[in-house]
Amino acid sequence: MVGAGVLSLPYAMAHLGWGPGIVALVVSWGMTLYTLRLLILMHECVPGVRFDRYRDLGVHALGPRLGLWVVVPQQLIVQVGCDVVYMVTGGNCLQKFFESVCPSCSPRLHGSYWICIFGSSQFLLSQLRDLNSITAISLAAAAMSLSYSTISWAACLARGPVAGVSYAYNKAGTASDGVFRVCSALGQVAFAFAGHGVVLEVQATIPSSATKPSRVPMWKGTVAAYLVTAACYFPVAFVGYWTFGRDVSDNVLVALERPPWLVAAANLMVVVHVVGSYQVYAMPVFESIETILVNKFRVPRGVLLRLVARSTYVAFTLFVAVTFPFFGDLLGFFGGFGFTPTSFFLPCILWLRIKKPPRFSASWFANWGCIVVGVMLMLVSTIGGLRSIIQDASTFQFYS
Repeated sequence: MVGAGVLSLPYAMAHLGWGPGIVALVVSWGMTLYTLRLLILMHECVPGVRFDRYRDLGVHALGPRLGLWVVVPQQLIVQVGCDVVYMVTGGNCLQKFFESVCPSCSPRLHGSYWICIFGSSQFLLSQLRDLNSITAISLAAAAMSLSYSTISWAACLARGPVAGVSYAYNKAGTASDGVFRVCSALGQVAFAFAGHGVVLEVQATIPSSATKPSRVPMWKGTVAAYLVTAACYFPVAFVGYWTFGRDVSDNVLVALERPPWLVAAANLMVVVHVVGSYQVYAMPVFESIETILVNKFRVPRGVLLRLVARSTYVAFTLFVAVTFPFFGDLLGFFGGFGFTPTSFFLPCILWLRIKKPPRFSASWFANWGCIVVGVMLMLVSTIGGLRSIIQDASTFQFYS
């Protein structure tokens, strides 16, 4: 559950401020925990049937055509968006690691080159057969995510507030700039809570029977995971903002300078984390691409298909990452456009369609409340993130 999006939470706090920032984090944590519970309960909502994928549940609730057209594009946006963000994150943290280990080395490479260096590892790992082949990498990635989250807030706490730190709203730019940045910050918060796309697949691995349904251990595991998430996210967001104030970087680890060995270790942990996380999100895309090529275009399966199809996808995400290497802006855009529907309000729509709670009941109000808030969040954060990307791109020297 702990992802690289945690590194941008102090940056989101800088645009939201203490009060709204705390409210946004707590409400997002609570809403997404609630929608996760809905998905867990709907996993076996039909006796004898287990909906092991998000799209299967969508087809059951919305029909074979509408269900696929609603769920599959959203899942694809989430997967591709994560891989693009992980490309940028890996390149930035690899650069910071090198500069921390060798501060006197010159000449220094531009950030785009570091993204390409990180991307080269994904060309190799993408040739592994399936998710089972990257189990060790996935476990290492999970361990690293907890480690660098702890190091981030602990290093900020040990450093203390920077000289002249200010928590007042930065009035540089127009009023509309501030509004759009706030909208983008909400998308960054939404990006941080993004485990819904795989929760049904995880539950599918748990044995289930009439006397011992899978929803019981799954819910206990989810609550435990969300407590760990809160223990990682909230300290990073609050302590990072307390340390750097409104001038915090969109990646708090990049802003830290000392102790150099600890900063280098934390950034290397992020690199290991996103190396594995990239493949976790990419493998389902690889499967879909190869299935389409085999079934519709009669391309024979084999090493050549895997090499060309998967390398093309990695090259595409690498191109987008090098073209738009704006970590915070990408989080805001994909957080609103991709993660908000799947995490905040689509589970509620499916619940209303399947369970049909009585009108004006507590369940009816709760789900419609999540839908209204989620749709508004999706609209404002997508617009804010896209506008931030366009604004930063207007002054950025591409491929320099």
